[in-house]
Amino acid sequence: MASTLLSVKGLKVSYGGIKAVKGIDFEVLENELVTLIGSNGAGKTTTMKAITGSLDMEAGDIEYLGKSIKGKGAWDLVREGLVMVPEGRGVFTRMTITENLQMGAYIRKDTAGIAKDIERMFELFPRLRERKDQLAGTMSGGEQQMLAMARALMSQPKVLLLDEPSMGLSPIMVDKIFEVVRDVYAQGVTVLLVEQNARRALQIADRGYVMDSGEITMTGVGKDMLDDPKVRAAYLGE
Repeated sequence: MASTLLSVKGLKVSYGGIKAVKGIDFEVLENELVTLIGSNGAGKTTTMKAITGSLDMEAGDIEYLGKSIKGKGAWDLVREGLVMVPEGRGVFTRMTITENLQMGAYIRKDTAGIAKDIERMFELFPRLRERKDQLAGTMSGGEQQMLAMARALMSQPKVLLLDEPSMGLSPIMVDKIFEVVRDVYAQGVTVLLVEQNARRALQIADRGYVMDSGEITMTGVGKDMLDDPKVRAAYLGE
């Protein structure tokens, strides 16, 4: 049986008196692709930020590899293999694509391995190879999303957290992003995906959790949830 890599227990997060996350529990097993879906303002991004240490939790705990990571910052977590691609991408706009990828490997010392992984990223994202000497700030939103994902993979994560990777992208680029998420998962990286495009997320997920008003309201096998009448009515527009 697969071991639990990430476990969220009784997580509560508040913003100035507003309870954004209200004591949720969920887990991500090794070699799983798990998605957290829900409407805007449900608390999904807040949850991701709490996991990666960029938001303080009011109560609860988060365990990674069987140990509490409460209070740890993103820097420490990247070193331990827990890496997030945030909503909004956050690429280094005044650096080239290649320089951005090199920055993704800042915790590594294996020069030959880094060069090999940059080549692997160019194979995974051919668009980046075509623009490798271009400044990241001059790329389209979809290209920047590819770069943000590739940069995160350069740190060789055990668990990759993706926050709304398809937001604001064209349909063609959305197709490409989901194709890459599948490829990354197939190569052995465990993925936690927060996504407003519930249909696409559930199509590729092993398991899904529905989040509503700061609470987990439903969970199940990804493809089974696609056929659930409540999910279809609330999140698939049917």
